[in-house]
Amino acid sequence: MPWLPGTAGTVVAIPFSLALNRIALFSFPLAVITFVGFAFCAGSLCQMAEGILQKKDSPKIVIDEIAGFLLANFLSPEAPLPIVAAFILFRFFDIIKLFPAARMEKLPGGAGVIADDLIAGCYALVAVRLLDYWGLL
Repeated sequence: MPWLPGTAGTVVAIPFSLALNRIALFSFPLAVITFVGFAFCAGSLCQMAEGILQKKDSPKIVIDEIAGFLLANFLSPEAPLPIVAAFILFRFFDIIKLFPAARMEKLPGGAGVIADDLIAGCYALVAVRLLDYWGLL
């Protein structure tokens, strides 16, 4: 996707996120193990992609956005408003790189590619959970 590749990668993440949330309904530990496994595999793939593309955190690499959104939308109700909120908040936090995301982005290899997105996902997860708790979703 030549325009807005991070946003396109996040759109691709939506069905995967819904699937992960369904796994969590059946077995929370299995969902956590699935997410952690995906994040580690994504980090390895990011490192391989950097080697192939010869560029640090190339916009062509979007699996990090997928991992970040899986975290941002984790355990959210399966309804349009929470998904849209998670999407917007994740993209916001991914773009502005709140501390320590910008620092983590400088880590070498795949860890640096994926760490900032996981931090953005954490911030979005907390925000979505708070919005849901306050009855705003």
